Amino acid sequence: MSCLVTGAKGQLGTELCHYLEEKGLDYVATGVEELDITNQEQVTAYITEMKPSVVYHCAAYTAVDAAEDEGQDLNHQINVQGTENIAKACGQVGAKLVYISTDYVFDGNQRENGYLETDVTAPINAYGAAKLKGEEAVQTYCPNYYIIRTSWVFGAYGKNFVFTMQNLAKTHPKLTVVDDQKGRPTWTRHLAEFMVYAVQQEIASGVYHFSNEGICTWYEFAKEILKETEVEIAPVDSSQFPQKATRPSYSVLNLDKTKATGFHIPTWEEALKEMLATLN
Repeated sequence: MSCLVTGAKGQLGTELCHYLEEKGLDYVATGVEELDITNQEQVTAYITEMKPSVVYHCAAYTAVDAAEDEGQDLNHQINVQGTENIAKACGQVGAKLVYISTDYVFDGNQRENGYLETDVTAPINAYGAAKLKGEEAVQTYCPNYYIIRTSWVFGAYGKNFVFTMQNLAKTHPKLTVVDDQKGRPTWTRHLAEFMVYAVQQEIASGVYHFSNEGICTWYEFAKEILKETEVEIAPVDSSQFPQKATRPSYSVLNLDKTKATGFHIPTWEEALKEMLATLN
């Protein structure tokens, strides 16, 4: 099996490449220098020549607030047009496509049992809207696909909430963190494992939700991250941290369909503990 990884230098792409190496699986890692996904001719030529059996599409524009204004064009070019280019090329060569999407395709008005894969999508920010259009492109142009929606991603590589909290704790005796948004944190390692599991187990093509088990607010997440420190953490509502992009107040993804594949999903607390242990 030949694997192509886009966005291989990003937070998830780096994690995925390390995991593929551990598993002894051959892959080709690409960043924008090797493969500009916004260039349709280049994407078509690259994938046609390589003929990968699976493409793990980790490349994305993830600056959620910038996507509302100065990053609007990049958000569309990468998350919409880039994904469409990848999907078309995969469809042409018969490759399986694994596309990473987001909880931000939902509006946050759901309140019971978490969002199902079949629930109506209604993004409330530009990033979520672009990732949803990416999903539609995958479904239109590539018959053999896994769309994996995830949320609150953290890991050992790149910027994320865990490192932000740790860095702030070094210089602030007290931190305030929003406590009116609920979701499920996701460790990139476990997400990478499920991506490969889906391909190897040949689970049914379609949309899946993946995050770690358990629900928390950003405040509760921060308390767990910094529980070994002396830093005081106070809960506040979102109005204390105005942002360009509106965030869903409820971002909980229902995991039943993913768990039904036989994949074991650890809790976010277990994932965080293991990730911090690997850093130390």
